[in-house]
Amino acid sequence: MGYLGAIEGGGTKFVCGIGTEDGQIVDRVSFPTTVPEETMVQVVGYFADKAIDALGVGSFGPIDPNRDSPTYGYITSTPKPHWGNYNVLGALKQRFDVPIGFDLDVNAAALGEATWGAARELAGCLYITVGTGIGAGLVANGRIVNGFTHPEMGHILVRRHPEDKYVGNCPYHGDCLEGLAAGPAVERRWGVKAAELPSDHPAWTIQADYLAQACMNFILITMPQKIIIGGGVSKQTHLFPMIRHRLGELLNGYVAHPRVQEQIDTYVVPPGLGDNAGLSGALLLAHQALQN
Repeated sequence: MGYLGAIEGGGTKFVCGIGTEDGQIVDRVSFPTTVPEETMVQVVGYFADKAIDALGVGSFGPIDPNRDSPTYGYITSTPKPHWGNYNVLGALKQRFDVPIGFDLDVNAAALGEATWGAARELAGCLYITVGTGIGAGLVANGRIVNGFTHPEMGHILVRRHPEDKYVGNCPYHGDCLEGLAAGPAVERRWGVKAAELPSDHPAWTIQADYLAQACMNFILITMPQKIIIGGGVSKQTHLFPMIRHRLGELLNGYVAHPRVQEQIDTYVVPPGLGDNAGLSGALLLAHQALQN
């Protein structure tokens, strides 16, 4: 068997790579996400001289992951300029005569973490990314969970922190989770990027509250085997103990299970695959497409 190709298409950057069916990434490259005409030329150029048996794509969304839909493989109603209603899968099929797997980027990351990462010994996990936007993907019993389209867990409503006066910046919902807690919201609220805020800044108490509320909602609705938080904002390691502590306060003993009580420090965790979670998941999408 030859190599598998993988694409993690993010709203800020695209990551492309090749790897093996057991998850080993042997080469990768990244470049900024600009307009489709420029970005996809770079994608095609990267794979042009690579001998791949299949290709997997984890794309920013919203997307259409329904194979029976006429817009399967499209990025749909995204606020990302120039990418709305763009046929990602169609553009790739024009250039590559191989099986192609396609799903949401956070779904791919969840699949990667459930197979080779922090949840590899479990039946699944919930993966939350906190960066330019917020999204979450759920894997249960080894399979990505979608409905008529993919879940949009980044846009749930949360209770406003009493010390937070920021109005929120989601173009659709204002002060939803993404509108209050994604990277741009943190930057606009405090005037600097999250990475520049000291660990004792009051921003982190507010951030931990919103992410803990999200974790509580996801636990009560889906009872995931593990919650993994990735993305740029979540690389602030001091944030994880704050999220776990606040989550415990919010649950208030209602879910009487060791996983969210005695084992909370190993239940809400950063990605085991680090920055390779999405690309590794795209390799799995490629492998599934080849098998099917």
